[in-house]
Amino acid sequence: QVQLVESGGGLVQPGGSLRLSCAASGRIFRVNAMGWYRQASGKQRELVATITRAGTTNYADSVKGRITISRDKNTVYLQMNSLKPEDTAGYYCNTDPYEVEYWGQGTQVTVSS
Repeated sequence: QVQLVESGGGLVQPGGSLRLSCAASGRIFRVNAMGWYRQASGKQRELVATITRAGTTNYADSVKGRITISRDKNTVYLQMNSLKPEDTAGYYCNTDPYEVEYWGQGTQVTVSS
């Protein structure tokens, strides 16, 4: 079993930055790829970025050039720059592909002036 706890969200103005963290515990050594997902109100969940144990990253087209995923031991980070109002969503980390039982509380990001 894997436990994931997200943090770092908040209210930020357009153009601002945030750094999200995902602390993983449990049988994390079995996990190869981790991902950050987001879900805006009334919309489907979207995979934003992934990173493998080897450090290979992939990004959704909507965030390329503005968001960077990284990992350090058992923590996965999401550095978000040049934020836009359309980035407003609940952000969640999970494995890639995700496991239903691993969803945590997420962290809310709101981009607004």
